[in-house]
Amino acid sequence: MQSRIVGTTMPVLEVMLQPGEALISEAGELSWMTQSINMTTHTQMAGGGGFFGALKRVAGGGTLFMTEYTAYGAPGEVAFATKVPGHIMPVEIGPGHEYLIHRHGFLCATPQVQLSVGFQQSLGAGIFGGDGFLLQKINGYGTCWLELSGEVVVRDLAPGETLRVHPGHVGAFQASVSFQITTIPGIKNMIFGGDGIFMAALTGPGRIWLQTLPLANLAHQLQRYMGNERGGSRVRDLGAAGIVGGIVGSMFDNNGS
Repeated sequence: MQSRIVGTTMPVLEVMLQPGEALISEAGELSWMTQSINMTTHTQMAGGGGFFGALKRVAGGGTLFMTEYTAYGAPGEVAFATKVPGHIMPVEIGPGHEYLIHRHGFLCATPQVQLSVGFQQSLGAGIFGGDGFLLQKINGYGTCWLELSGEVVVRDLAPGETLRVHPGHVGAFQASVSFQITTIPGIKNMIFGGDGIFMAALTGPGRIWLQTLPLANLAHQLQRYMGNERGGSRVRDLGAAGIVGGIVGSMFDNNGS
């Protein structure tokens, strides 16, 4: 199996499979493939616990169905592109090399890699529409390719060292890093600071990968150009109460996961 990452702003992963070799991805991730590649869509991953393992994967923000791409009879190529501007990052998975990644971070992997829910917290249905904050866990054996949006900043945390991060900027981190959701201190900071209410506290030892373009931030910036009547005219129509509501609402929109 040979792989290469092509491109910069919107990269694509191209993998050349020898006969009998395979890759797995979530349903709907394929960009292109050659004629010798065979597709099989199912709910199970190797060692993933069958249908109940699939439900755990869905709870972590993944899809119910996975697609396996296998080369038959001759070498073949399969490709997966990023959905937004960002980077593709390969990681080796094995004992002592397990990772937690943001809910949209799994691109593809070799068949013995397992994907499940790693962290889930509601944070209030009224704030995040019931989705809350989710992380996926990847373990097992093999190679996994992650999709991180925007630029990637790598930080190595010493034992006991803590970095507080807006949840949307959490890209991936080693399983040795402890993780919890905290609140921004001070009522005024929460309401008027514009940085949201919640922060992710990551404590070493271990490596973390931060992404500079959370999907929620990108969606918020694009919304004004999409002709949504609930966008620019909303605050003007609702008066003073609408202004306060708009400020608080945009604060939550900017910092959701």
